[in-house]
Amino acid sequence: MASLAAHVFTPPKAPITSPASVSSSKTPRLRSHRNDSPHRLLSFLSPSASDAAAGPIATDSHPLATAAATSTSLSNWVEFARRVSGEWDGFGVEFTSQGAPVELPENVVPGAFREWGVQVFDWQTQCPTLADEHGGLFLTYKMIKLLPTVGCEADAATRYSVEERAVGGADNQVSAFAYDSSGSFVAVWPMESRGGLKVLELEHCLVDPRDKEARIRVIQVVLVEEGAMRLEKIRVFSEHWDGPFRNGELLGGCAIRDSAFATTAVVDVSEVVGVWQGTSLATARLQSEHKGIFHELVVDMPFRTIRELHGLVALPKQLWSLSGENKDGETWWEVGWLLDHGNAITSRCVFLNNGMLKASCSLARFLMQICLLSGMRCAITI
Repeated sequence: MASLAAHVFTPPKAPITSPASVSSSKTPRLRSHRNDSPHRLLSFLSPSASDAAAGPIATDSHPLATAAATSTSLSNWVEFARRVSGEWDGFGVEFTSQGAPVELPENVVPGAFREWGVQVFDWQTQCPTLADEHGGLFLTYKMIKLLPTVGCEADAATRYSVEERAVGGADNQVSAFAYDSSGSFVAVWPMESRGGLKVLELEHCLVDPRDKEARIRVIQVVLVEEGAMRLEKIRVFSEHWDGPFRNGELLGGCAIRDSAFATTAVVDVSEVVGVWQGTSLATARLQSEHKGIFHELVVDMPFRTIRELHGLVALPKQLWSLSGENKDGETWWEVGWLLDHGNAITSRCVFLNNGMLKASCSLARFLMQICLLSGMRCAITI
């Protein structure tokens, strides 16, 4: 079994010494703003992800956190549904397992770009999302890619592809889904096997605690073979909320607030590696009799974690992907978003050594505690 986790890191109160094509409508796009309440931290657990269908879940707990009661009320689902629903527009990029951006297919790039020798890596994207705000556990969204255009020809944007995904209901496609009332979530998508290999897409959606209308979605595409897991590629989406759900009927064009980011600077790995001390944590734990896919994150005890260079992939937008294996043979997959020095959000999925999703995951606040000693970087012991 496996576990998913998300963490929010915040600086200390006192300083720490530290070194498919359809033409779009040209109807004007009118934006509305949401009056959101403060961001709440979260974490969650999920069922088996090695198969398309979730299997039995065994009770488990985070090795560095105390046990927390499983939330069965799903009391924050309505708030989550309200925050996650709407039109999310932005840009998306695919990266190799080493973090290199993948160029768009030549047949979708306008001739003008080729004539000018301009490489195009970014898809303009839309992600219309709708979750049931009336207590029904159901969420659906579309991942829409728009054909690249020259200048503000983007006002006549055309769809290149549309992929629909469903969580819950008769068309459910996930084996595990954990959510927080802030609108953040983590999902495990078992995909069709390729060449005998099982494929998992680990989707981490992190809402910016500084701006509730901004979020990052990172999808780690992982191959599973005989219990071994390896990263195949990474997809990153930088998105802004652009109003209530309209099912993607109005294409973004030049009205999109985000910008292309594929070739911008990657996160400084020296800001990532080191000891991170948790100050708060939320966790969703699965009980052996709980075989549902929806899991709400509840408050738990914080913990400390160490990040090293091994398995770290630096990405633009102050993001990173990290994977590793612990002493128990469990493989974990993490996505992090550095908000500023010593302040980050992370989400983590943990898999047992048999490739099953572990029944625990968490989201926490952390302080990165580092110091300079004789020119060497070292962790502060707490």
